[in-house]
Order: sequence, then C-alpha cells, then structure tokens
Amino acid sequence: MNRRMKTAVLGAVLLLTAAGAGSAAASGDDRREAAALTGTAKLNRSAGDDITFSFDAHLATKDTDDPLKATGTFQWSHYRGGQGAWAKAKVNCLVTGGKVAVVSGVITDSDLPGAKGKQVGITVHDLGSHDRLGYSWAATGTPVESGDMPKCVSSAPFEKVKAGTGDFTVVPWQPKL
Repeated sequence: MNRRMKTAVLGAVLLLTAAGAGSAAASGDDRREAAALTGTAKLNRSAGDDITFSFDAHLATKDTDDPLKATGTFQWSHYRGGQGAWAKAKVNCLVTGGKVAVVSGVITDSDLPGAKGKQVGITVHDLGSHDRLGYSWAATGTPVESGDMPKCVSSAPFEKVKAGTGDFTVVPWQPKL
C-alpha cells in the first residue's frame, strides 16, 4: 500500500472512530453525571432589587437511583436600598426532568440571622435566554420564616431572570425505573 493510500485509510478510520464516540455520547451512553444544575443569573425585579443565584449541583452516574446523594453548593444574595443578605447552602438533593431542576440543601453560611442550618429548595427552568426560578421561601418572606422543609421541595419557577444574565444548565435525570 502506498503512502497516500495509508494516509487515506488512517483518516477514514479516525473519522469513523470520532463519529462513533460522538453518537455514543449523544445517546447518553457515556454520561459523566446522572443530573446537574449549574450556572448563575440575576433576577428581573422592577423595584431595583439586586438578586443573584448561583448553582454547582451534581448527581454522579453511580448514584443515578438516589438523588439524595447529590453534591455541590448553591448560593444567593438579595439586596435593595443597601439592605439584604446572602446565603450559601450545601446540596442534599437534586432532581431534574427535562430542563427543570429542583435542588435543595442546608444553609451552611449566611449573614441573615437564624438562617444557618435551615433547609431550603430552589427550582430552575432552563429556557436559554429566558430562564426562570422559584424558591421554597416564596410565600414566607425568608428562609428563616419557612419552618421545617423536607428535601427536594421548592416552588414553581415564577421569577424571571434578568435579560443577558441567565446561563443555567440543567442535565436531565434519567433514573432506572
């Protein structure tokens, strides 16, 4: 076989190998995690509130059947007129379906008195440039006033993300049912 032919054969083999790997990844055979919620965005509030939410939540493939084994953190801040608070939570549950995620966790650090140790949940709808968000304390005012919350509970994603700030990404969960 001459050098040109060997090069052509090698090129064809590399293309076929790459195509096969791409289709395996696209079919979900090579997923690195069972579910995920990542990204940061500001909420759109007409009153001028400065509200930011950030997520880094993951469920490993080996834990596909147990969303309570999710790991990571999420945080948020809410300020208006020089007053407000921030909080950071350790993830203890992550459930996703399509482009919607519900993540919950326990607040590990905050400057809001009484917030540490409180269970909270947040819902994200990943809609590209029109993401939406909801949170478990929507009806109570603050996480401190929410009372005892179970894991993986939140509200509907009723808040709109401020244009140009949303970059949430939801990896859909596909448990073995």
